[in-house]
Amino acid sequence: QVQLVESGGGLVQAGGSLRLSCAASERPFSSYNMGWFRQAPGKAREFVAGISRSVGYIHYADSVKGRFTISRDNAKNTVYLQMNSLKPDDTAVYYCAATAILGSSRMGEYAYWGQGTQVTVSS
Repeated sequence: QVQLVESGGGLVQAGGSLRLSCAASERPFSSYNMGWFRQAPGKAREFVAGISRSVGYIHYADSVKGRFTISRDNAKNTVYLQMNSLKPDDTAVYYCAATAILGSSRMGEYAYWGQGTQVTVSS
């Protein structure tokens, strides 16, 4: 079973940046497609970004395109989410997740989840 641990969340002012990390316990980490999701208070969890095993395919939610960048380092078993130009609407708990399905943005298709890290953007 894959264990995922997120880090890097915190409080930032609007317009600022944060970089989230997600470390995976499973080897080979490179066999999983990875994704980031987020859940704001009172809202459903939503897809943010996904990256394929070999970094050949990357996709984003429209709400974060041009501001967020997903990347991975298979040698370090880690996936990252660089978040720039943050807005108060980006406030949420951010989760990383692992899936065997290429290009998925559906929660139900991700088998493994981290515990989440809080991101708060003040106006």
